[in-house]
Amino acid sequence: MSLKGEHIVFFSQMQFDGKLASTNYTIARHLAKNNYVYFVDRPYTWKDYFQFKDTQSFNIRKRHFFSATNSYIQSDIPNLKIIICPPVPSINVLPEGPAYRLAVKFNEWIVATRLKRALKTHGVSDYIYINSYNFSYPTLHRLLNPSLTVYHCVDPIIEDYQLKHGVHNEELLVKSVDLVVCTSKELTNQKAQLNRNAYFVANAASLAHSQRALDPNLPLSPIFDQIKKPVIGYLGAIERRIDYNMMKQVIALNPDKSFVFIGPVDKTYLHGGGFSAPNLHLPGPVSYNDMPGVLKGFDVGIIPFKKDDVSNNIFPLKLFEYMGAGKPIVATDFNDDLKNFTFDTVPYCRNAEDFSAGINDALDDTPFKQQQRFTIAANNTWEHRIEQLEEILAAGLAQKR
Repeated sequence: MSLKGEHIVFFSQMQFDGKLASTNYTIARHLAKNNYVYFVDRPYTWKDYFQFKDTQSFNIRKRHFFSATNSYIQSDIPNLKIIICPPVPSINVLPEGPAYRLAVKFNEWIVATRLKRALKTHGVSDYIYINSYNFSYPTLHRLLNPSLTVYHCVDPIIEDYQLKHGVHNEELLVKSVDLVVCTSKELTNQKAQLNRNAYFVANAASLAHSQRALDPNLPLSPIFDQIKKPVIGYLGAIERRIDYNMMKQVIALNPDKSFVFIGPVDKTYLHGGGFSAPNLHLPGPVSYNDMPGVLKGFDVGIIPFKKDDVSNNIFPLKLFEYMGAGKPIVATDFNDDLKNFTFDTVPYCRNAEDFSAGINDALDDTPFKQQQRFTIAANNTWEHRIEQLEEILAAGLAQKR
């Protein structure tokens, strides 16, 4: 069942121009190929408004914040508009209770008022509403009257600032929408206890973008100018999910290799500077456009996540990004579901010794092994996932209508 010509309001937890590519905006862009998508950028809070004033991100939004008639940015895709909402009060500091719940309703009213005006301007009354992990607005859809309501759950709630209100907010959201789409089987099983219409649609990657790393004419990222080979690389956020204790052992076991962790660093989890070594490099984040030049410099891509109840809910984008670039992969055994996608092409390791052995085996790569990874990556593109998602949305919409 195809989904074409529908209007979709996509309310995101991420901003469209963030430093890292987001699942939310990627999905919205793909949905806009055959539908009309209104991507609602995560609203600035009052705190954000003053903290980021005069930054590039702020200036892009500045003229849209308070304009009821100029509330959207036209993207490079004709069918994709980015709705900018007025700043909302910062309310996460409030304790759970009547005052916080009233504040939530006020923020939802601000966003709903902007959305209603924008949709009316474009003559839209029949549409799908997707809340993509923005559980801070758990009942916004009740103010909008969409034809189908969807919650898109992309991660477990783990950070302290999220846990304060997020668990309860997300429960309200999951219970009140028509269907839920999750990015891991474990998340799907959890949400199915609250909403029987819960579906699993795994993360994917842009094969064309990753495969740019194979272009002999593509310049290597300057990050590697002073870094010796072989390079064991990680691309992504450097935060809670990484098994730092294991990686310190792995790095010590392999002094002849350079370990390069590329991404934004949350210093909270670096154990007071204890995550350091002569052969460890933390150059910081790179843009999505620069990702192929970074992947080109990797000899092995790693996913060294801790095995716990949180990581068991994670389906990392980088799995298929590494594969699309032809890179051998070594990962921990944090999520058993991944084996169903990668078969025997990726070792899922239990400890530092296994991980170190996996790296050494991965460095002995062959064209046959690389071709296996290309085949898997080709079967796990965003185009495949969007087809699956559109079938779910079309079926849900047909049932509601």
